[in-house]
Amino acid sequence: MSRWKKLLIFMSIIGPGIITANIDNDAGGITTYSVAGARYGYALLWTLIPTTIALIVIQEMVARMGVITGKGLSDLIREQYGVKVTFFMMIVLLIANFGTTVAEFAGWAASMEVFGLSKYVMVPLGAFFVWILVTKGSYKMVERILLVACLLFLGYVFSGFMSKPDWNQIAKNTFIPSMEWNSEFIMLTIAIIGTTITPWMQFYLQSSIAEKGIHREHYKASRFDVIVGCFITDIIAFFIIITCATTLFPHGIRITDAHEAALALKPFAGQYASTLFAVSLANASILGAIVVPLATAYYICEAMGWEAGVDKTFKDAPHFMWIYTTLIVISSLLVLIPGAPLILLMILSSLLNGLLLPFVLVFALRLVNDKKIMGEYTNTRSHNLISWGTVIVIIALTATLAFMTVTPMWN
Repeated sequence: MSRWKKLLIFMSIIGPGIITANIDNDAGGITTYSVAGARYGYALLWTLIPTTIALIVIQEMVARMGVITGKGLSDLIREQYGVKVTFFMMIVLLIANFGTTVAEFAGWAASMEVFGLSKYVMVPLGAFFVWILVTKGSYKMVERILLVACLLFLGYVFSGFMSKPDWNQIAKNTFIPSMEWNSEFIMLTIAIIGTTITPWMQFYLQSSIAEKGIHREHYKASRFDVIVGCFITDIIAFFIIITCATTLFPHGIRITDAHEAALALKPFAGQYASTLFAVSLANASILGAIVVPLATAYYICEAMGWEAGVDKTFKDAPHFMWIYTTLIVISSLLVLIPGAPLILLMILSSLLNGLLLPFVLVFALRLVNDKKIMGEYTNTRSHNLISWGTVIVIIALTATLAFMTVTPMWN
């Protein structure tokens, strides 16, 4: 096969891995990285190395199942473990993803306010764009738009360089782990790792690979797509931390969200860096508002045996389209209500995602090691050691994060 033909095949396959990983840098993820950099400087950069390894291991495994089986993760769980188990898992995921979708529209509203635009105008416009893109577009069109939009994440890289960081100190903190034994530092350490691997990612990646129709002969290209996506998303996270660590940390400026970071950057890194940061936040939020409800519609329909897919119409897949529409409408309206409990919803969302993630990963590992399902493409012994080790670490981290999240609520 010629190099040009291989390149064309690869270009036709890339998308699911890069999109899924990059969308993980949504409003919530960007807020976590921004706060980490502003409060602890470069000290938390080292966490991105184990995070990247864990992300690659889990995403490759899920992508492999999608390529080999041609089915989504919900589909496989329902077939192997029954409707009842799947139904309860989907209910929890629905609630968690509702909170995440609200967070995406809140991030979109906040980024628009940086430019002096009213959320009462921009949130409805953003919601309409998101809805029309998925309900009236094709899978190929949606994927191309998402891939192009992923390029806007480079704004964080430019902001990082424009902040003129100390590269020697960055290298030291990246490769030499350091810890501060206080609850805030530990919680941010856990949050950086935990915000990278979420339940919805696993369902969306496998479903999008199945809908795209990627076959086993193109598995290597699909795996490369996943690995590239994982590296890109954590490089972006790296530069978000650097930007805030360089400009805000030395001046003791404490922030609570990415919107505050964009505003605070202006006096220290200049108007362009601040604008790039805000534009990238807007881009991340609107992409998250597209993909998180889409992932939700995918896995609920697969779990219940209903028709699903972006290429379908309201007539062909009414449940899929109405789940997507309902999530968009209610989430966007909630952001517009003065005094709505957005923070509580976001905390609940993170908590539910954290509690559910270990169950999703255990199901995925059991499925990927079932020879009746995967044939010769089950995990190797070394892959299983890495995978189960990753799962055990994630379970420990999410349990700790859940405990630390709940404890203040009861005090």
